[in-house]
This record gives sequence, structure tokens and C-alpha cells, in this order.
Amino acid sequence: MAVTLKDFYADWCGPCKTQDPILDELEEDWTDRFEVEKINVDEEQDVANEYQVRSLPTLIVENDDGVVERFVGVTQREDLEDALEKAGA
Repeated sequence: MAVTLKDFYADWCGPCKTQDPILDELEEDWTDRFEVEKINVDEEQDVANEYQVRSLPTLIVENDDGVVERFVGVTQREDLEDALEKAGA
């Protein structure tokens, strides 16, 4: 089962810059268990609207069945790991 973590961000978003190192570290430690898809809301408003993103950063963990969990604001690594495990990563 494919697991994706969608990271909705914008270049001007301060909290997004705080979130980045957490995601980078997680991606490095969980190599090949999930895919990170970075979505710049300024460039991809249609995707942001489709997922009803209203605040940044928004992180959505998804698998083949759909959205497993959604986080708004800076999210700690432990919470993301729990959601990724639930999704089957």
C-alpha cells in the first residue's frame, strides 16, 4: 500500500520553515516507507482547494484508501509517525 504525506506550505509561511526539518529527518529515517509530496499552495491552489486547506502548514497522511489523518500547524514527529504507521507505512 502506498503511503503519502502531503505537505501543504508556502514560501512566506514561518511555521512551515519550522516543520521542514522535522519532515526531512522523518523522511531520512523512514527511507522508502512513504513519499513526501510538497505542495506550494500559491502555485497549486486547485490542489489546496480540493483538500480544503485553510491554514499552513497542513499535513495530510494518505494511503490507497484515502486520507488517514490530517494535521494543521507545526506537527511533532511522534504524531506523524503514529499516523504513518496507521496508514501502513
